[in-house]
Amino acid sequence: MKLTNTSTQRTGHAFYTEPIRFKYSPNGTVSSFSTAFVFAIHTQIPIAHGMAFVIAPNPRLPFASPLQYLGLFNVTNNGNDRNHVFAVELDTIMNIEFNDTNNNHVGIDINSLNSVKSSPAGYWDEKDQFNNLTLISSKRMQVWVDYDGRSHRINVTMAPFSENKPRKPLVSIVRDLSSVLLQEMFVGFSSATGNIVSEIFVLGWSFRVNGKAQPLALSKLPRLPVWDPKPTRVYRFYKNWVPLISLLLIPLLLVIFLVRFILRRRRKFAEELEDWETEFGKNRLRFVAVGLAWEWDDVGKPSRI
Repeated sequence: MKLTNTSTQRTGHAFYTEPIRFKYSPNGTVSSFSTAFVFAIHTQIPIAHGMAFVIAPNPRLPFASPLQYLGLFNVTNNGNDRNHVFAVELDTIMNIEFNDTNNNHVGIDINSLNSVKSSPAGYWDEKDQFNNLTLISSKRMQVWVDYDGRSHRINVTMAPFSENKPRKPLVSIVRDLSSVLLQEMFVGFSSATGNIVSEIFVLGWSFRVNGKAQPLALSKLPRLPVWDPKPTRVYRFYKNWVPLISLLLIPLLLVIFLVRFILRRRRKFAEELEDWETEFGKNRLRFVAVGLAWEWDDVGKPSRI
């Protein structure tokens, strides 16, 4: 399933066609749910917008914007409690306006792209060592999202394609979703593109309410398609000019550093003028010159020449 193609500044959505019941009554509590999916991101250069697993009241997500909004919200409704949207973002650009962790992170979003909790993308191995994962790598990766209806704990876990689900989640938080999710909601994925050509794929997906999502048969999942898009203007600039600009910037920065260093030393050791020197002019002799203007007699007393 391809969420976005090589079009620029577009949103991409893919939802299960039927609404799913998350509550037994409109004012009830949200039932436990679990999902597992495999995704991959193709891009010409390592700069592109990411994707999100989404639970929303409307599968079309009307008025959602591309670029940093990931096809979820826009500048006016981001943070509005009436959105009734729960999402797990796999974000590949650091946006200061959303207080993002970095340009390669996973976050839990509730009605806003300002994540309630996030972490750099990666996983914890059996030795309790953290391993980084690069979301933009053209590699297949696994993600699990689990919500416990009793404890209200949300766990997000990820791992490389060939690894088992780690015991320790990547992001974990306790948050009651009863006021966020309606009785019936749509489940799926959202993504967006910017000015950089990219493709985002969901290669396998399972979802379940009141139970664990069915494990994916990884050996039966499709391979990532070969990607060979036409070079864009941005790509040609990045490929041809960025290395040259980097080579020119290094010596320029060194020169600037040396000039600043020399100027600072001169200011540090510069002589300060007395008040009377400002009026009558600077009349100073070096210590060596003063010493030469005197001679010493046999008794050891100085006498002026």
